[in-house]
Amino acid sequence: MAAASGSGAPSAVEALRLRRILCSRLYLDDIPSSKAPVVYSPAYDISFNGIEKQHPFDSAKWGRVRSFLEDAGLLQSDRIFEPLEVSEDDLLVVHSESYLNSLKSSEKVARIVEVPAVALLPNLLVQQKLLYPFRKQVGGSVLSAKLAIERGWAINIGGGFHHCSAEEGGGFCAYADISLCIHFAFIRLNISRVMIIDLDAHQGNGHEKDFGSDGRVYILDMYNSGIYPFDHVAKKYIDQKVELDSGTKTEDYLENLDKALKVAKGRFKPQLIVYNAGTDILDGDPLGRLKVTPEGVAIRDEKVFGFAKDQNIPLLMLTSGGYTKSSARVIADSIINLSKKNLIDTGEKSPWIVAESYPGQVSGM
Repeated sequence: MAAASGSGAPSAVEALRLRRILCSRLYLDDIPSSKAPVVYSPAYDISFNGIEKQHPFDSAKWGRVRSFLEDAGLLQSDRIFEPLEVSEDDLLVVHSESYLNSLKSSEKVARIVEVPAVALLPNLLVQQKLLYPFRKQVGGSVLSAKLAIERGWAINIGGGFHHCSAEEGGGFCAYADISLCIHFAFIRLNISRVMIIDLDAHQGNGHEKDFGSDGRVYILDMYNSGIYPFDHVAKKYIDQKVELDSGTKTEDYLENLDKALKVAKGRFKPQLIVYNAGTDILDGDPLGRLKVTPEGVAIRDEKVFGFAKDQNIPLLMLTSGGYTKSSARVIADSIINLSKKNLIDTGEKSPWIVAESYPGQVSGM
């Protein structure tokens, strides 16, 4: 954590952040080994009297992924972790009070989620029907980092709100879950080096702004340069930038990924990887505008998990963007493929992390 100039002591801001993190309940005390490191809640799904259909995002995607995994016999509901809702104090670890207060305006939330009709609704309803599901997913991202360190990998069937920074939301992202889970990991998991591998079709400008001057975080971002958010300021903070053209096909996409992972391996040795695995790279996605096949998505995920396994690095996967109805099926099929390739193990033992190789937690946590 940053120290006050010349004193060696944390600043008042950092001391308050530390206190909030240590007092948080998001890192569940009861972590039974009988559960797999997969996080999900039925509260993730958004049902808003049909208003949610005014955005191309499939707001029931997360529940459909869970159902597909259950139907395949890979995972049952009683073996999935349900996270707590992130509290205001938790959110203040990253966000300012002024930003959180701004979400009490339905008009502000409408701009962030890009659904104009939301501006006409009472904010209490917006909080319950829209922001509450987001807050549950943020809690899931924070918890998943702990599970990844303990088990070697974790998947939050949700999260990945990479357009939200400490002071600004956008692109259907109201809370900065990636930034939050990393700050919690620095303190509660006693680590100091994190790599973000962001393979959503869109630039991850939120976490880039939050960690732009933080040498503890290495950002690899591969995205379509011809689509939202066109954030040229945030681009300056990307450690390893791979810009793709609209229409990039599977073979070229995977070739670019292979090269990027090879470079990243030589540049930075993380203690945790946060993998933002958006499926808006799929051919036919109206917002991503790339042309990657479902099989290509599975190979992409396989490569990233293999990258982590080969180096014995814990990995946390977030599902992020994806704007086709086929997205949920593709995510589930990819997770099933990871299991078949022994890159994840939904049994009680981790497939690759050796106990003495990953960092210990803060005493008493």
